[in-house]
Amino acid sequence: MHPNGKRLIRRTRRQLFQDCGIGIGKVGLTSLFVGDSLFGQRPESAGGMHHRPRAKSVIYLFMAGAPSQFELFEPKPELQKLSGKELPPSMLEGKRFAFMESFTKDPPKLLGTRRKFAQHGESGQWVSECLPHTAQVVDDLTFLRAVHTENFNHAPAKIFMNTGTPFFGRPSMGAWVSYGIGSEAKDLPGFVVLQSGPRGPRGGAMNWTSGFLPTAHQGVPFLGGGAPILNMTSPGGFEGERQSATVDAIVELNRLNMEAVGDPEIETRVAAYEMAHRMQTSGPELIDFSTETQATLDLYGAKPGERSFANNCLLARRLVERGVRFVQLYHSSWDHHGGPGESLDKDLDEVCLTADQACKALIIDLKQRGLLDETLVVWGGEFGRTPMGEVRDTVGRNHHIDAYTMWFAGGGTKPGQSIGETDEVGFQPVKDAVHVHDVQATILHLLGIDHERLTFRYRGRDFRLTDVGGKVIAPLLV
Repeated sequence: MHPNGKRLIRRTRRQLFQDCGIGIGKVGLTSLFVGDSLFGQRPESAGGMHHRPRAKSVIYLFMAGAPSQFELFEPKPELQKLSGKELPPSMLEGKRFAFMESFTKDPPKLLGTRRKFAQHGESGQWVSECLPHTAQVVDDLTFLRAVHTENFNHAPAKIFMNTGTPFFGRPSMGAWVSYGIGSEAKDLPGFVVLQSGPRGPRGGAMNWTSGFLPTAHQGVPFLGGGAPILNMTSPGGFEGERQSATVDAIVELNRLNMEAVGDPEIETRVAAYEMAHRMQTSGPELIDFSTETQATLDLYGAKPGERSFANNCLLARRLVERGVRFVQLYHSSWDHHGGPGESLDKDLDEVCLTADQACKALIIDLKQRGLLDETLVVWGGEFGRTPMGEVRDTVGRNHHIDAYTMWFAGGGTKPGQSIGETDEVGFQPVKDAVHVHDVQATILHLLGIDHERLTFRYRGRDFRLTDVGGKVIAPLLV
């Protein structure tokens, strides 16, 4: 029998530990309140970042579907000469590609590009005619031209880029950042997701999940028009003081429950209610572009109320101005295999047209406002494209994980340079190869986080974003 006369069988484990004043009960109660972070290491627990940060915020322009570096950033004269010739079988040994059956039935042939390239800016960066606006800001960019990854299918590759693993359920980069150093935004989430294009990214919400971290750190998808979040607008007749009283009552009930059972997830629920209530005011103001000048709207090509990549780029700038730590824009579709809607000609032109101007505008706008030095902008997809062609209805390119291109700007990066080289046909890196885990480690480093020290214990193991790899890309840093 329990000392107070109640049967132990009617006591929960949490209640038993709560009533224990010493020993295992006290330890158990402590662990319930602080969660697994008691065993992990994060900057916030030490009173600040691991080192002086160069960036305050990140805007990650994720080009979902994998842009072709050969049509955009990588002119290869030797590839042009060898176009139409079969790649030596020795180069394909041990390599993995999506749709391998098409390569085995018909040996792949090298494919040159029909795009014209030119060097731009004082730095002389190569950019094709597909991206005339990006070409105008190359001196503010740093290109990584030998990035490699591990997964050749879209969903696991996207999840790998965002979480450091192809497995569902691990925390995303934005969630790790939010967990590690929090956010300066009081009335907005610390991690916001914006989407544009004909469909969302493969893998869906797994790309911005909080995984085993507290759910307060997961990415919050915003809409481009109307209310920024679904179901946030109050129904008619339920506004003002009545709504505030309801929220206060719900929060108080949750606090009482927290005191009773000690479940830290209840604190997340309380914070979500309070944040949603504050966002009913801050959200509509955020997406109201009436305070922007016409010159700014024209710079981006933004149209108020429209759901577009241009609007999302402008919205991203407004979010980091308000202290949001991590903003991720997903723009589809860059998947150009050569089938219907996936041609390297017309369809590539169309998706470039929707993204190019806004990318340039974001760099210029941040720079004019003095925000580029403290805002890290990242551009890239989940992998690249093969130097070999893939024939469907039209000619396209297969997925390629061994070498592709990304670019960085601002946030403590050294502009106007290229890092990494590939071989004469762009098949594999030959100098300064960069792994996805290196990209993740560098983003965290620029935010003041040591990627090896930001950990969370889950199921008996200390997890981190970069798993057991990753090194900071030193030449990228100022």
